[in-house]
Amino acid sequence: MSETLVINEIYLSLQGESTFAGLPCIFLRLTACDLRCSYCDTVYAFTEGKRRTFADIMARVAELAAPYQQRTGPGGSGRLPLVELTGGEPLLQKNSVPLMRQLCDAGYTVLLETSGAHDISPVDPRVHRIMDLKCPASGESARNRVENLAHLKATDEIKFVIGTQEDYAWVKEQIRAHQLAGICPLLCSWVHPLTAAQASPVLQRVPAGHTPITRQELVECIIADALPVRFQAQLHKIIWPPEQRGV
Repeated sequence: MSETLVINEIYLSLQGESTFAGLPCIFLRLTACDLRCSYCDTVYAFTEGKRRTFADIMARVAELAAPYQQRTGPGGSGRLPLVELTGGEPLLQKNSVPLMRQLCDAGYTVLLETSGAHDISPVDPRVHRIMDLKCPASGESARNRVENLAHLKATDEIKFVIGTQEDYAWVKEQIRAHQLAGICPLLCSWVHPLTAAQASPVLQRVPAGHTPITRQELVECIIADALPVRFQAQLHKIIWPPEQRGV
């Protein structure tokens, strides 16, 4: 039987976050997630999806990438468009690992967006792993797999999604305690409020007593504390309506 994955959607857009922000990227959104972060904006990917073979997935990626053949990224390195596996949680489906290997073998620059709750060590070392460390306001910080930090390399990235003053204090402590700035690039995102269409009762609630932080306050704190991080806006939510799919 052919190798398969349950896929929610495959589409071409711009990479909206990470150090690759602004570059053309093919997104493979995989179905299912075992976390319920308070700010999750892709609840539809928890259950919606269709099983597709590797051959079908690779063919669709090649079709979307065709106009970019022979083109490379900044500095002449890396074939465009990028290919990113996101979710949901891609590592819940074990076949995501051999698919990423196959994409790397085909010459694509491959990114993986992962919650940090699952072992990242089996992932091909050519893949750029963008790993969350879940902050307290997510409701899922207990799921952080600290053992993953030992597997990170300079081409990986750690992402913090910050929604409260308590989150920010926690992030500063994690950077200090684990000396994260010496491992890989650190990304800080602000929690973009969910629209009515995105909100869901299955999501965690922000813990009582937390004080919301505005986007401006977050940036000013980062500057005032000389925090060694890259602040990032979610470009796709600036360009398109926040609830729009396939972007």
